[in-house]
Amino acid sequence: MAIAVPSYGVESHPVFKLREQELEEARAIQYVMQPSQPLRTENVIISHEFQPASAVGGDYLDYFSMTDGTIGLYVGDVSGKGLPAALFAALAVGTLRGIQKTGKEPSRVLSLLNQRLFLRGIPTRHTAIQYATFDPATAEMNIVSAGMPGPLLLRRNELLVLQMAGIPPGLFPDVTYDATKFHLDPGDTVLFLTDGLTDARNVDERDFDIEGVKAVCLQHAGAPPTELLGHLFRAIEKHSAECHQFDDMTAAVFQYSDS
Repeated sequence: MAIAVPSYGVESHPVFKLREQELEEARAIQYVMQPSQPLRTENVIISHEFQPASAVGGDYLDYFSMTDGTIGLYVGDVSGKGLPAALFAALAVGTLRGIQKTGKEPSRVLSLLNQRLFLRGIPTRHTAIQYATFDPATAEMNIVSAGMPGPLLLRRNELLVLQMAGIPPGLFPDVTYDATKFHLDPGDTVLFLTDGLTDARNVDERDFDIEGVKAVCLQHAGAPPTELLGHLFRAIEKHSAECHQFDDMTAAVFQYSDS
């Protein structure tokens, strides 16, 4: 006797639906791992935007106040895309949260992150990252970067791209990192971003590039962090119209004031 086999379209197949449900749950978890709202103190505002290329992505970030009164911020970008990258991003975030909120120097934080990720022994994955702390008492920012573009310092209608070198954590043992320290003046803005923004392409295969980011920042100098991020992501969307987003895009804006 012949057995009737249900006929499913691809999107209605139970396995496909289960996969979609799992990805949606993973997406929700990934968003919960990020700040739920901007950070606001007497002198600082930080806001962010996160747009994965698919349901989940390999970008990650966090910002927070620490017990010693300083403010911490990091933005990271895992090699690869999709669910494997998202899982490694979760590993990186979990590792960082066991290190960074104790007030350790950013260079020490990244050295410890590198050691712990390298010991995990996942040779196909590593993470680019920038980690920064800010001391409101001295208005000093301390940044360590490893494999990331920028960051960008917007000051008095001038924009500086801070060039920093560093080996992404997880590749080699015993890596050390050099910090860049500088004083912020009231009104200064620092933009942290992953290369998904600069690498966004249009139909002519032209990247948005760091020059596109600079142009938006200069045009909207002095805008509040959330507003500046809105202008930036809308400019990228316009640039890449009719093109599929091929990389995760994440940015955070740190703005310092005297009141």
